[in-house]
Amino acid sequence: MTPRSPRRPPQAPAKIADVARLAEVSVATVSRALANPEVVSEETRRRVLEAVRTTGYTPNIAARNLRARTSKMVLVVVPDIANSFFSEVLRGVEERLSAAGYGLIIANLGNSTEKEARYVDLAFARQVDGVLLLCGHVIGSQSRNLKHANLPLVSICERIPGESFPQVEIDNRAAARQAVEHLLARGHRRIAYLSGPRQNILDVERAAGYREALAGQALAPRADWLLEGDFSFSAGSRAAARVMAMPEGERPTALFAANDEMAIGFLKAVQEAGVRVPGDLAVVGFDGIAYADFCQPTLTTVVQPRREMGARAAEFLCAMMAGERDLPRLVQLEAHLALRASSASQGALMSGAGSGSSRPVRG
Repeated sequence: MTPRSPRRPPQAPAKIADVARLAEVSVATVSRALANPEVVSEETRRRVLEAVRTTGYTPNIAARNLRARTSKMVLVVVPDIANSFFSEVLRGVEERLSAAGYGLIIANLGNSTEKEARYVDLAFARQVDGVLLLCGHVIGSQSRNLKHANLPLVSICERIPGESFPQVEIDNRAAARQAVEHLLARGHRRIAYLSGPRQNILDVERAAGYREALAGQALAPRADWLLEGDFSFSAGSRAAARVMAMPEGERPTALFAANDEMAIGFLKAVQEAGVRVPGDLAVVGFDGIAYADFCQPTLTTVVQPRREMGARAAEFLCAMMAGERDLPRLVQLEAHLALRASSASQGALMSGAGSGSSRPVRG
């Protein structure tokens, strides 16, 4: 039987004092070189980093953040992470926060008041340094509101009326008005509207833009052409069933949907029922999600600068977390109407106006 080699006692992890001794500097200098390298000389920084590599020292980030009363984390509140709209917004957020040294905690509410309350508790426990709201409201629980946590707040995409913290969005009303004016310019007068959830600020603004465009041509929306939805693909399919149930001569010739997912669900369902798009019925969406480029026919849509909105909101939040308070209350970025096959005549497609061209939205 082969004798076992004697076990070596585990080596104790290197301490900051070991780094200081090897680099021939004080412990305070090591701490400054790692936390704020710009305040020490290049030679000192080089010696400290070399000593860190040699000793294998790992800074205790949690302890350092505790002493500084900071978590270096940001809470990002999303209503439904499965909605593809949020992917590019979150990409812009992550890029800017990561560059500033912050991590993300994604709060996927999923329409759950229990989840909302847990994330409010997390904020009050100071486990985050700031909050980005993509949900259209300031989250709260039965006993307290997130604003009482005295953390920097910024809202993205959905304006929250009456709030004084920075908010980043587009002009939803102007964008919707331009989308419907595009259909009117194509000769449509029987234009339906597929809404989002009632009382949602996005639906309120986009419905107002729809009505304003019709009023510009002395038209009023018919009650049976105002279709209720919830921003989901299935809501588009349900709306298509309602339209197909109308007498053929009473159906709209065009539909403007408050988001792309509903527009795509509607487009697919009416085509399966034998309706030609855009020959019999034109369709326009809102948001500019990736699916709009790949459905058949491709979807005319209002394209929001989602990545830029996320990045701009993250910049504002970083400035607030650094102590800046003189920031704009509302920033509206420019959207554009991407003209594609779902709303274009054959002649327009052949001339190029219906395939990939765009028009900026003006308020």
